[in-house]
Amino acid sequence: MGLDDTDRLILDALTADGRMSMRTLAETLHISRANAYARVARLQQTGVIRGFHADVDPVAAGLTTAAYVTVNLHQADWREVLGRLRALPGVVHIGLVGGDFDVILLVRVADNTELRRLVLDEIQGMPGVNSTRTLLLFEESTPVRRVERHGADD
Repeated sequence: MGLDDTDRLILDALTADGRMSMRTLAETLHISRANAYARVARLQQTGVIRGFHADVDPVAAGLTTAAYVTVNLHQADWREVLGRLRALPGVVHIGLVGGDFDVILLVRVADNTELRRLVLDEIQGMPGVNSTRTLLLFEESTPVRRVERHGADD
């Protein structure tokens, strides 16, 4: 399914505020409410919109330590290792990548003690994991998202 400019603006608006009402969405983008409802329903039915989620501040939720962990794998074991990584508490994102390492993880935990336990005991102790490298995050920022106004009623 191809997305047009209005679909992209809807996605930007709902990414910025997933609780936005259809009325506000329609007014923001200068489209009819019926059009907004129909487009959002289509985006959900086709799997473009997978759901609506709370944007939780990890630090306020007690997850004050964050790190990227790169993992080198025994190549034949990658599927099994990914399955085990998915099950680990604290792993919030997994990327299978090409380059100097095979997997990159974003992990969020309460403190350095929990990070050490996760990396040294859990991840490095997995069969199929050859090595890891941990990159501690000192600060994070999120790109500013801006919703542009749309001119015509589609």
